[in-house]
Amino acid sequence: MNIDSYSFGKIVIEGICFNSDLIIYPEKVDASWWRKVGHRVQLEDLTAVLATSPEVLIIGTGYMGLMKVPEELRKELRKKNIELYIEDSRRAVEIFNSINTKRRTIAAFHLTC
Repeated sequence: MNIDSYSFGKIVIEGICFNSDLIIYPEKVDASWWRKVGHRVQLEDLTAVLATSPEVLIIGTGYMGLMKVPEELRKELRKKNIELYIEDSRRAVEIFNSINTKRRTIAAFHLTC
């Protein structure tokens, strides 16, 4: 799966346009992703992701990078040996497109802020 483009509030994946926060799995896109606390990712927000045992998790924190990823979540992912990238969503797209075909990669994107 490849991300064609990203701009504030909009991401195009394999020719399909999405306007809401989403998670990209190797085999599907979940365009209904929302967090318990809007601009903060918590472990419970990634339950479905962790159930698939990714090698890599990329978190796109928004156009300006305002979504927060707490240290507790980072520690839990390290314990599970999941390589973690946390970047503003523009940079996260670049990382995703460069590694998603090489390793089992999942990406969670906040599209605004």
